[in-house]
Amino acid sequence: MTEKKIKTNKYRASDITVLEGLEPVRKRPGMYIGTTGLDGIHHLVVEIFDNGRDEAMGGFANHVEIALLSKGRVRVVDNGRGIPVDKHKQTKVSALETIMTTLHAGGKFGGEGYKISGGLHGVGASVVNALSSYTEARVHRDGQQYVQEYSKGKKTASVKKIGPSVFNGTIITFEPDSSIFPEISYDWERLIKHMREQAYLVKGLRITLIDARQAGIKFDENKTFFLKDLKPEVPTSSFYFEGGLVSLIKFYNASQKAVHKNIFYVEKESEGVSVEIALQYVDDISSRILPFANNIYNPEGGTHLTGFKTALTRTINNYANTNKLSKEKDGNFTGDDVLEGLSAVISVKLREIQFEGQTKGRLGSTEARGAVETVFSESLGAFLEENPDDAKSIIGKASLALKARKAAKAAKDSVLRKGALEGSGLPGKLADCQSKNPAESELFIVEGDSAGGTTKSGRDRRTQAVLPIRGKILNVERARLGKMLSSEQIKNIVIALGTAIGDTFEIENLRYHKIIIAADADVDGAHIRTLILTLFYRYFKEIIDGGYLYIAQPPLYKIEKGKKILAYVFSDEEKEAILLREKADSDKLSTQRYKGLGEMNADELWQTTMNPENRVLKQVTVKDAAEADRVFDILMGTDVPSRKSFIQTNAKLANLDI
Repeated sequence: MTEKKIKTNKYRASDITVLEGLEPVRKRPGMYIGTTGLDGIHHLVVEIFDNGRDEAMGGFANHVEIALLSKGRVRVVDNGRGIPVDKHKQTKVSALETIMTTLHAGGKFGGEGYKISGGLHGVGASVVNALSSYTEARVHRDGQQYVQEYSKGKKTASVKKIGPSVFNGTIITFEPDSSIFPEISYDWERLIKHMREQAYLVKGLRITLIDARQAGIKFDENKTFFLKDLKPEVPTSSFYFEGGLVSLIKFYNASQKAVHKNIFYVEKESEGVSVEIALQYVDDISSRILPFANNIYNPEGGTHLTGFKTALTRTINNYANTNKLSKEKDGNFTGDDVLEGLSAVISVKLREIQFEGQTKGRLGSTEARGAVETVFSESLGAFLEENPDDAKSIIGKASLALKARKAAKAAKDSVLRKGALEGSGLPGKLADCQSKNPAESELFIVEGDSAGGTTKSGRDRRTQAVLPIRGKILNVERARLGKMLSSEQIKNIVIALGTAIGDTFEIENLRYHKIIIAADADVDGAHIRTLILTLFYRYFKEIIDGGYLYIAQPPLYKIEKGKKILAYVFSDEEKEAILLREKADSDKLSTQRYKGLGEMNADELWQTTMNPENRVLKQVTVKDAAEADRVFDILMGTDVPSRKSFIQTNAKLANLDI
């Protein structure tokens, strides 16, 4: 037996890398801002804005101005107290330099700096500084003005006193580092949406946005706010709401029919947690609940949302049973019953707050659940007692949802038989693929039998399935599940997917990891796509969230040179460019405009639209669920005036098929 030779252990202390200062942020930016894509760029703006917003939450400021400048720079001003500039006893440098260049340094970890803030992690200013090629901090306080500049998280000069000032506040200007961020651009509408929301959440705070990227404005650094000095052609938006959350509910319900007259509102503190809630039921089958913690939107919910749902279900059931408004044979309302048609905003503020993850998508603070349950239960109970007409309408809405839930269960039981879920009993029109591996399987949902036949002939039978649908499917925006499943077209889609629907939905049972909507490139095709997208958004949102839903992009034109196919093109601009390029060589060019998938033969459809090597697919995503929900309501709901206004406002953005 020979002895196995062990390699010499050369692992030494010298192999351990210690990242100092803000180096960890530059090394792993995704750990701090989630991504270095456009979401990360906007995250930088929000982090600096949050500091000014936190001053307002503490009662020290009432105005924050965000200006987008040239070269990707952003300037954020608040009229708060101004960051302290005196020497910090622990770091031996000014507090300003400490905050801007040290992780987990700030006035949000204790003491009296901030009683409530969104930036518990204390990394906002320092992370933005670390990921910027240039940062300047100007502080106005105690009658003086101070400035310090930085590059990539390191100071380039010491803090300087540069003269007297009658203003109090902080001005941060930063330029994201192009070596970190592949693309530096800002979405004006996205910023408007976020800042409008924040103005609702902090009553009495004015938030101003200025788009000075193209205006060539020379900012006088001796000035503070610029709104009054700007020319009319400079895009600006300013938000200020005294109504707070009630105003936000009115905004989101503007295109809806209210079920009850009075909007419920409470603002109260319990066990050191400030709880603020506003809600109203509308004549809809979806719910819209926006949870915030220290004014930060939590798309994944958290403890405050759990407490809200528990209290809502219990309180409505108690009121209905006490006042004999529910039938014993129907039983109690479930959480889904009382959520139907609900628009609500939940805002909690805590001194010591815990988020799950740096991007703060979910609240983890356990005390928030109890505080929300206590405050909301007591206040909602009192609201129902004091407003019996509103209470009766709310109970009636929940009762309708309960009956619909039972009808939907019966419909699902008849449609989603055990055999159908296992793959036998699939729709007759479905041409399934041979593969049973979802990761490589694709389902084309194709408009019309003619196009469906061509698609079936041109597909790769091993991995591509085809389900033709006939005409325009039911608009599910206002349809309950029971009615929906009576539609043969929708029933076929549900069975083909394999996931079931509603409370029995299981994403793990999805039979295809690419679901591709293929409709004609005309107005009718666009309408059909919208109807299918509405179905997926309302009932299969996890499929969208999982990145499984796509839209096929068939070519608009075929360009031939003599008898040779020169190119398939997907836009008018691309067509014009090719025609201009080829005109000098030959005038024997012919252009065919495709109006529908059925106009292509099977080979053409395969080469242009179905072949993974050549095709163009658009992945369907939902970046902002609340805003998407509002737009779906306007476009697909029953409020005709709102839809007309939306279409008139956005008409210039439409691609018209003339």
